[in-house]
Amino acid sequence: MIIRKAILNDASGIAKVHVDSWRTTYKGIISDEFLKNLSYEQRTKLWTKNIAKEDNYVVVAENTEGQIIGFADAFKRETNKVTNSGDLTSIYLFEEYQGQGIGRKIFKALFKHFKELGYNRIFVDVLEGNKTRYFYEHFGAELVKTSQIGIGGKMLNELTYEWNNIDDVLENL
Repeated sequence: MIIRKAILNDASGIAKVHVDSWRTTYKGIISDEFLKNLSYEQRTKLWTKNIAKEDNYVVVAENTEGQIIGFADAFKRETNKVTNSGDLTSIYLFEEYQGQGIGRKIFKALFKHFKELGYNRIFVDVLEGNKTRYFYEHFGAELVKTSQIGIGGKMLNELTYEWNNIDDVLENL
């Protein structure tokens, strides 16, 4: 298992994980029609742009065959006005690789990056029905806000969590 910084050639592998993970993670939460219409091609274009952004930190997890099986990214969103803070904007793994500690390794890579940037507070948004929120809570994230977001013609609760001590998170990883 290798966790490394993404390069432009990783965009299609990340897109596959992104689409397939959304289809398993959000089944029963987001409409089947919306999930069915997710496109590898569109997500590849998105991830090509995301990887190229200088302030976006994207990491991938590769299995022993060199296949991308997970990814995460982080940057400071324009809407985040909190000094010395950043945002964990996504973390996804193929369903068959979940529960093996890979997410934890990806998560650690992000938090090391946050520490290098001098951040002391990290935010993440997660849909209420997404079980990943329990992973975040396990590592000390605290719920700070609930809002509504429209996805696929349906209004869903989006939860905003915050970590306010990066050293504590890294120590528990």
